[in-house]
Amino acid sequence: MEDAGLSFSDLDVIAATLGPGSFTGVRIAIAAALGFALVIPVKLFGIDSLSVMARMALAEGLTPHGPFAVAVDARRGMLYFALFDADGVKREGPLLIGPDDAVDMLPTALHAGVGSGAELVAEAAARRGKRLEAMLPELQPNASALAEIAYSSDETFSTLRPLYLRPPDARPQGYTLVARR
Repeated sequence: MEDAGLSFSDLDVIAATLGPGSFTGVRIAIAAALGFALVIPVKLFGIDSLSVMARMALAEGLTPHGPFAVAVDARRGMLYFALFDADGVKREGPLLIGPDDAVDMLPTALHAGVGSGAELVAEAAARRGKRLEAMLPELQPNASALAEIAYSSDETFSTLRPLYLRPPDARPQGYTLVARR
């Protein structure tokens, strides 16, 4: 804020991605946004991380001649997956699906995919005789793209809630009763 020459009272909106993403990262982003909103009279905005990535892909020069996909490797053979039109408007997702299921969802006119999971979708598509060009494998959500989306949106939220597509890996430990002596 100091570098920008602004004070916190100059803020209108606090924005955060809601997921999908790492369990801890999503919770930290939302907790920080909610914490700021407790002490600064601002509006809250949240959006899924794949929509932010779609905006970034278009800003980085992706020129789809039709719809495109954002696919993030969610590990264990799964993807965080969403479909967007040529203007970056979300049409489907985000979903947690396997690469073959992602191929089943691809519109005929879709030939481009971005993100760390795009190559997995391209490989699954090739096995079925379809073509998908995997691009921008290092693409990650970016705060500037999030800010642009929040600034251009009229939507605000009273609170932010995480978008978890997968249950957490951590499990409560089972308790074993020990007999008293």
